[in-house]
Amino acid sequence: MSDRLPAPSSPRRSSWTAVFAWAMYDWANSAYSTLLITVVLHYVQEIVLPDRRGPAAFAWGIGSAMFAAALLSPLVGAAADANRSKRRWLAVTALGGSAAALGMAAAPPDQPWLVLAAFVAMGLCFELSLVPYNGFLPEITTEATINRVSAFGFALGYLGGAIPLALIWLIVDRGRGAFGLSEAGVDRLGILLLGAWWGAFSLPALWVLRDRQPPPDRRATWTQTWRTAAGQVGRTLVHVRQFPQLMLFLVGFLFYNDGIQTVITQSNTLASKELQFSIHELFALVLAIQLVALPGSLLVGWLSDRVGQKPVLLGCLAVWVALPLTALVVHNKTTFWVLGLALALVLGGTQSVGRAIMGVLTPRRREAEFFGFFNVSGKAASVLGVVQFGAVMMATGNARWAAVSLLVFFLIGGALVWRVDLTEGRRQADP
Repeated sequence: MSDRLPAPSSPRRSSWTAVFAWAMYDWANSAYSTLLITVVLHYVQEIVLPDRRGPAAFAWGIGSAMFAAALLSPLVGAAADANRSKRRWLAVTALGGSAAALGMAAAPPDQPWLVLAAFVAMGLCFELSLVPYNGFLPEITTEATINRVSAFGFALGYLGGAIPLALIWLIVDRGRGAFGLSEAGVDRLGILLLGAWWGAFSLPALWVLRDRQPPPDRRATWTQTWRTAAGQVGRTLVHVRQFPQLMLFLVGFLFYNDGIQTVITQSNTLASKELQFSIHELFALVLAIQLVALPGSLLVGWLSDRVGQKPVLLGCLAVWVALPLTALVVHNKTTFWVLGLALALVLGGTQSVGRAIMGVLTPRRREAEFFGFFNVSGKAASVLGVVQFGAVMMATGNARWAAVSLLVFFLIGGALVWRVDLTEGRRQADP
């Protein structure tokens, strides 16, 4: 049987308020995604620790945040389900991340441990906020609209990430002299903008979104909640086995997402070290990728409605397989630009359709629990791609061969996704 969805139906008019408010959180947190690999990277590596410790601190900071998020995401998801508190958790993590960014901007650059502590806290809050945020998706959509809503969130996020990036780029490129800011001052201004943008544009989601399920008759204490949540994590490992198609997809996602995350985190290092991209050129490249990824996300959502989620995801993964192979022939900035824009077309779409498939396969009333598991599966494995990339580069001294080595993640992930039966998975999720 085909995994093509039923013909889309229009959601009730009142639901568009919740959809737009939900998508605005993608707009809000995308400032972190774009400014992390430009402004924050430059600040840590060139200002705070301007020696060989800088790249290591940046990598280990991200790794520490993701490792902590991998441990805590299932607990946050289970606790959010237990107390019907997704909105509360979204508020704590979104506003906490915003505050951490503001603290990083305020910390003196000659206090590296203070800067790095705020940096790790910011990354941890970003990762944890995705658990309740993704958990809201099945509650504000139907099976007929989930593809478009998921794609809309990613598309709005790419625009929301592009605007603050463009503002800081203009200051760096043209306005530094006019504002009288030093290089460190420009970076700190960019991090300040990151925190303010993230916090301010999180407010629509926090104002509008509500847990659809009624709260428990008696709210558990914090100790009881975390004890229950910890036990729920163990049960989740058992529960997920009751949904074989969901489990198969999760393992496939684990592999292909590891490849995607490694490409995202390593591409700017490759550009700057191998092809000598300047900070201005990196701004331009990341901004272009953001703008191309926006229509790419919408296109993938449109195709998913008409062709089916699984064929579209496999098509996106085919592009990801091709991209590492082409890394062997990248010898100039123009070619790298072409590859970057090709990646942008499927970047948001791959993540969007994967999130939509997860929503379809997730059993009802346990969204936060299973999306927490979805979140942790990607984070727990994401270190593998980085380790492999670094090991191959150390062995060969060639970043291109390191990129080609990532093929294994996309091939294994694609093979597992190929085996997923969405029709059976939907039946298992809602028998």
